[in-house]
Amino acid sequence: MPTKSHASRHHLQRLIATAAGTAELTGRLQPDSEQPANRFPAGSRHDEAGVDRRWESLGAKEEVREPLRGDAAIDPRSFESHIENFIGTVQVPVGIAGPLRVRGLFASGDYPVPLATTEAALVASYHRGAQLLTAAGGASAALVNEAVNRSPAFAFESIAEAGEFLHWVLGRLDQLREIVESSSRHARLLDVGATGEGNHLYLNFEFTTGDAAGQNMVTLATQRLCDFLLAECPVKPRRAYVEGNLSGDKKASAQAFTSVRGKKVIAEVRLPAPLVRRYLHTSPGSMVDYWQMSALGGVLSGTIGVQGHFANGLAALFIACGQDPACVAESAVGVTRFELAGEDREDLYAAVTLPSLVVGTVGGGTGLPSQRACLDLMGLAGEGKSAAFAEVTAALILAGELSIIGALAAGHFARAHERRARGTRSL
Repeated sequence: MPTKSHASRHHLQRLIATAAGTAELTGRLQPDSEQPANRFPAGSRHDEAGVDRRWESLGAKEEVREPLRGDAAIDPRSFESHIENFIGTVQVPVGIAGPLRVRGLFASGDYPVPLATTEAALVASYHRGAQLLTAAGGASAALVNEAVNRSPAFAFESIAEAGEFLHWVLGRLDQLREIVESSSRHARLLDVGATGEGNHLYLNFEFTTGDAAGQNMVTLATQRLCDFLLAECPVKPRRAYVEGNLSGDKKASAQAFTSVRGKKVIAEVRLPAPLVRRYLHTSPGSMVDYWQMSALGGVLSGTIGVQGHFANGLAALFIACGQDPACVAESAVGVTRFELAGEDREDLYAAVTLPSLVVGTVGGGTGLPSQRACLDLMGLAGEGKSAAFAEVTAALILAGELSIIGALAAGHFARAHERRARGTRSL
């Protein structure tokens, strides 16, 4: 990774100032083979005795343990399928943005959206955008595609072997679908794609996973498919892996725009100029001007997609509602677009497209008490709700884009953060 010379010199000078010389600095980087004084009692059991043993091993004072004790009404054993080496819980404050009106194919109504964050001004910003959308009659939102993929990889002796293997696999799609359906209540195999690189072959299994986000579900289904392929195919690969890093799992990738991972959702709104002035204190023209310049800024910096801050709202919503926070990495890939609309070109058309939104309303952390309560607040907990949850999420992201771009166009962005972050001192 390249580093500018003056920055390198400055950093080295700071390091040398903390040591007797370069030999001491070099010594700090050498391995230390001495075993830790205490062996941490790891495990997945969360009974009181097990938690006490872990705290004793840590040697921490009671005032350190106390804030992590969590809600005494919640049995720690309820976390056993969610975390290992358990010692307690961390509280994250939750605020409400909304009500957010959504007019979707699956979501219809006014939703109070819970956001868990420690960033001042974030909830206020999304709340402002939600109020604007609701005043305009709501955001139109549509779930247009969904699939969760897993991409096993196979190494062969030659291109010819890889081709023979692929030909055998593609001739047995119905059998592969039967294997998935017989081993899972919810997973269904939609399609199989293939990518070749030399004598390596990557398969791309695409599944539906019911109302679950489905990461673990597709991993187990893919393992069963791989077991079948390795046992039955007459062409044997030299090596095989259940995931070859082609799926885009928990990574931002350009392939989000050519396929789908999770749910592809679009939300849009048309805002009359008076509403923009009332809620955002700027004009549609100023917002389009800023959007155009910021879109080019994103291109110049090499971002995947063009958007303001999808990750802010997604991370806060994911933490509140029991989603996998690591999936923000792929879910935050997307596009925001603004343009002037209407005969007189005075209204604002705004849209967001999220091509790889990984969310669910069953499984994972959605069943934990606090997270279930947040989903219940919106009426989106449990089976049959994931499509509506995805559309509400897209509408929330649209609200956040309108609010932040409005603040930047109006010149209020820094002032809002200074006013809201009351607990911080001026730098």
